[in-house]
Amino acid sequence: MDSTQHLSFLAPLMIRLYLFPVFWIAGTNKLQAFDSTAMWFGNPDWGLGLPFPYLMAGLAVAAEVIGSIFILMGFATRWATIPLMVTMIVAAVSVHLENGWQAVHDLMSPWANENAAGASERLERANAILQEHGNYEWLTEHGSFIISNNGIEWAATYFIMLLALLFLGGGKYLSADYWIRRKYMPEN
Repeated sequence: MDSTQHLSFLAPLMIRLYLFPVFWIAGTNKLQAFDSTAMWFGNPDWGLGLPFPYLMAGLAVAAEVIGSIFILMGFATRWATIPLMVTMIVAAVSVHLENGWQAVHDLMSPWANENAAGASERLERANAILQEHGNYEWLTEHGSFIISNNGIEWAATYFIMLLALLFLGGGKYLSADYWIRRKYMPEN
C-alpha cells in the first residue's frame, strides 16, 4: 500500500469544499431573483433564448442549491455531479463560448480573443476615471481592477472538478457516502 493512500480523502474533500460556495452562491442568487433569472433564460434578444425558461431556471437552481449541499456533505456525490456538469455545459455553450477561453482579459495570453484590445482600452479609461474622481488607492489596495472576458475558463474548470468527483466520489472519512457505504455495504 502506498504510504500516502491514507491521505487520499484530501483531494475529493478539497474539491468539494471549493465547489460548494461556487454553486451555492450561483443557485441562491438565481433563486432570489427567480423571475428575472427565468426572463433572462428565455429572452432571445438580451438573454439565453432557452425554451421553457421557468423550468430551465428551476432546474438550474435545484441543481446548484441541492447539488452544492450534497457535494458539501459528500452525500450522493457522484449523482450530484451529473446535473451540475450539465449546468456547466449549458453555461459554457450558451453564455461563455462566444467570448473564447479566458474568464479575465489578459493581452499576454495566447488565447486572448479579438475583444482583448477593447478590454484593455476600457480598463485604462476606468482606471483614469477612478484615479481622477475616486479614492483610487483605497479601491486598489487589495488588487488591481480587471475586465471580465466572460469566457469558458471557469465553467470548464468547474466541469473538470465535477468530473473528478464523478470518478472519485466524496472520498473517505469526511463524506456521508463513505459512512453509508461502510454501514450498508461492508467489504468482505
